[in-house]
Order: sequence, then structure tokens, then C-alpha cells
Amino acid sequence: MTIRIAQLSCGTEYSGVQYEIESAARSVGAKIVYPDVSYDQVKSALERFGFTPKSPQLQLMIARAVSLADGLYEADAVFITTCFRCAEAALVRNELRRFIQENTRLPVVTYSFTERLKASQLLTRMEALVTIVSRKELLARERQTGITAGLDSGSSTTKCVIMENNKIIGKAWTASGDVVQCATEVLEEAMKMAGIEFKQIEAMGTTGYGRFTLGTHFKAKLVQEELTVNSKGAVWLADRQRGEATIIDIGGMDNKAITVRDGVPDNFTMGGICAGASGRFLEMTARRLKVPIGELGSYAVKGNWVNAKMNSYCSVFGIQDLVTTLGAGKSFEDVAAAACHSVAEQVYEQQLQEVDVRHPIIQVGGTSLNKGLVKAIGEVLGEPPIVPPDSQYIGAVGGALLSSGVL
Repeated sequence: MTIRIAQLSCGTEYSGVQYEIESAARSVGAKIVYPDVSYDQVKSALERFGFTPKSPQLQLMIARAVSLADGLYEADAVFITTCFRCAEAALVRNELRRFIQENTRLPVVTYSFTERLKASQLLTRMEALVTIVSRKELLARERQTGITAGLDSGSSTTKCVIMENNKIIGKAWTASGDVVQCATEVLEEAMKMAGIEFKQIEAMGTTGYGRFTLGTHFKAKLVQEELTVNSKGAVWLADRQRGEATIIDIGGMDNKAITVRDGVPDNFTMGGICAGASGRFLEMTARRLKVPIGELGSYAVKGNWVNAKMNSYCSVFGIQDLVTTLGAGKSFEDVAAAACHSVAEQVYEQQLQEVDVRHPIIQVGGTSLNKGLVKAIGEVLGEPPIVPPDSQYIGAVGGALLSSGVL
């Protein structure tokens, strides 16, 4: 069965990116479709929506969304995208995402494109939509059985987890380098901790940037993008597989915000305008302060971010802010707190505006070990997030958990 992804968009053909969008969908076995609407349907949809944008394409977007909500056109998922330059389009894009979620059960992803968009930039998003539709039963499973392994080849670190009958029995991580070499190293270390041999592993799941390479090398039964795998690992670790939650994963290169219902993602966003909104900026800050990255959080919880504000979206300008504040005699603690608060603010302004935040909030990934960043997220969102045990292993846990479903 071909997964039908309904595209609600404005400016994709004018910007020359429509081919890239359709190529990304085809590469994961999906098809982009466009809900049919009449002129009269456009008029009635605008009246119902209560807003008439100037752009005819934005008006058509609204009519197509109403058609999906009313069941007049069948689709399996929704991809909402507009040009990043248009403020009116950004408003419509976000409101349509909310409208679709309130009136359907279709998984949704939103995206703000540039004229340089390439299909490769959309692969993870398209793959996640297809996974949510085609493997919902797998994503909904709550227990792991047998002996399985999960490998997460991330931009900053490579992790491995071995599980047996719904318990973690081995785990290891290392800084990312050669994909296969790093994965082999953490796998061997995790097996040693678990007290097992490779032949005892019944199934393996791989995720992260190196998932395809590792999937081929280890003959993994599950090779999956990180959005669905990370969300599964997060709700399992936090014991929140029932009900709703929002997952925040601030990574080394990009960030993810995912909303889940009963363990299954239904809306997600990823990426960022610049590394200034990711864990990479915290690494740059630690190097500038000449402190180990693992100690940056301890400095931050003792400081006051108000004394050394950093408001830049760009990592280059952010470092300039950092140099300026240090030159003004601000303490390391205040600078560390300001860096953490800057990342938290940008995650809120960039990622969390694209989803409806549900409670509880679960913060995961390697940066969730940074107490200063966890504190900053809590301050920005008005409530402290849940940081589950082994929160940095979400991808590996998700891979081990889900791979047991394809034994």
C-alpha cells in the first residue's frame, strides 16, 4: 500500500522545490497528493476558518485542510509547508496544523522551506510520517521481549543498549567518529556489561545519522529514523507510554520536538536556524570558558542568566555576545547560565511554536544531562521537565525496544 501524504503548501512551485518534496516522498515509498476542492469550497472554507489571506495559494491551503477535516478527501498523513520569508504564510501554516490536529487523527509535520531545499533534508520527516502510518502497531508496543540491541549513531555520540525482557542489561557510549568502528566499540562494551555474546542477540535496531551504514553492516532487522525511535525510547524511559506528552531532544546538530499520544507520535518538528539553538553552542561555550562540557551545567545552575544575556540565533554572533560579556567582567557562572537560557529560548521560539505543547514535558538526549539547560527549559516553559534515567540513550533504547517487534 502506498502512503498518501496530503501536501498543504504555498510557493513550492514558484521556489522550485516541489520536485525535491516529491522526490523525498518517493524515496520512502510514499506519494504526495493534493486534495481536490472547488471554488465554492474555497469560499466556504475561508468563512469557516475566519481568516482570508491575500495569497490565493494560502486560501487554497485552507480549503484543502477543511476538505481533509470533513473527510471529503482521503489521505494518510499531512505535510504543511510554506516559504520561510512570508510572515502571513507562517501564521496560516501554524493555524492549519492546529486545525488538522483538532479535527483529524492524521499525523502532521510542518516545514518552512528555502529556495535551496533538497530532498535529503526532508527524508527523515517523510520517513517518520510513513512509519507512523504503516507501523502504528509496532510503535504502540509497550514491552520488549527476548534479547535485542539498539545502536544510535548520532552526530556527537554513538550509543548502544542491550535489553532483555523489558530491562536494560547493558549500555555504552562513545564520541562519534568512524561510524562502524564506534558502533562496534560500544556494542562490545555493552555486551560485556550484559554478559552475553553477539550470537545471543535476537534482533537489532539502528537509528541516527549512520543508521543505514550500521543496518547493512550488522544486518539489523530494524533501520529507522530517529523521530519515531527517539520518541519511543523517551516514553519508555519516562514510563509515560499511556496518555499524552511532549518530548524535547536538544541534539548536537539539530533539535526535535515531538508530541505523542499513547506512545505514538502525531506531530513533530526538527532542525533549527543555526547551531546557536543546539548542543553545539554549549560545546563552543564550554571551550571558550575552558571548562569540560560536563561541568558547564554545574556552573550554569549557580549563575543568573539575566546578568549576561545572549539573544542571538546565530552561533557566531552568540560567541561574540559571550566574548563581550566576559570582557565586561561577568562571571563564568552567569555566562554559562546565559548560554543555557539562550538555547532554551531558541528551542521555544523555533521548535515549540510548531507543536501544541502537551504535558508532561520529557527532556531527553545528551544535553538533558546538563542541569543548567534543564533548569533553563523549566524556566522558559514554566514547569520543570521530566528527565528520565538513561535519558541520553533514548535512540538506542527505542531501537532495542522496537526491533523486538520484528523478531
